[in-house]
Amino acid sequence: MRKSLPEFKYLTFDVVGTLIDFEGGLKSCFAEIAAETGNEIDGEQALSLYREARYCDDADLFPDDLVRVYLAIAPKLGLPTDRKYGERLRDSAKSWKGFADSAAALARLGQNYRLVAMTNARRWAFAFFEKELGNPFHAAFTADDTGTEKPDPAFFETVFAYIASEGHSKDDILHVAQSQYHDIGISRKLGVTNCWIERRHAEKGYGGTIEPTEFTTPDYHFTSMAGLADAVAAARAA
Repeated sequence: MRKSLPEFKYLTFDVVGTLIDFEGGLKSCFAEIAAETGNEIDGEQALSLYREARYCDDADLFPDDLVRVYLAIAPKLGLPTDRKYGERLRDSAKSWKGFADSAAALARLGQNYRLVAMTNARRWAFAFFEKELGNPFHAAFTADDTGTEKPDPAFFETVFAYIASEGHSKDDILHVAQSQYHDIGISRKLGVTNCWIERRHAEKGYGGTIEPTEFTTPDYHFTSMAGLADAVAAARAA
């Protein structure tokens, strides 16, 4: 039996893709570079190429790795291969927007839970994301803090240890994320109740997120953060 929503004490969150619209940010930056250099691009093709280039053995931490990624895929998109454009793509992370429902939903959820960020992004980038989201987090863990990236279980274990230091356990966590590959599958294997925010429910494919080898049916499933916040409110009122 899965726990009911009011029973959890912590909500842990993937950030990039769940709360922050990184796909929109990437496509916007690619489109700007294309327009300035007399080119046109297909945004979904750019995301597909990004996904293929992003996950390799020599990848750097995110979003620093966007410099390398840009230089790898620019020729395939017909874009210039100057390093300055790769740096521009990396730095665009500073202005990526939250999804329209993210900040308000987090504010609502923060009234009843401790909110913990778990992001594969570096701390410098997370500082911008957190501000964009209204600084809602009780605690935050980045790739700089953990020394690894999800879906490495070690990332989750770092968070479990922190929550244990506050007198609670992973049984008190609902892990909220859009990525089947980085979050939903591994949280299931680690025995954590999960909630899939299916941000691409109206679009085909996995966009900029790597496709999982197998689909994990989540414990909770919503297509937006607002949907989760509404469900929590309804469950608490029942």
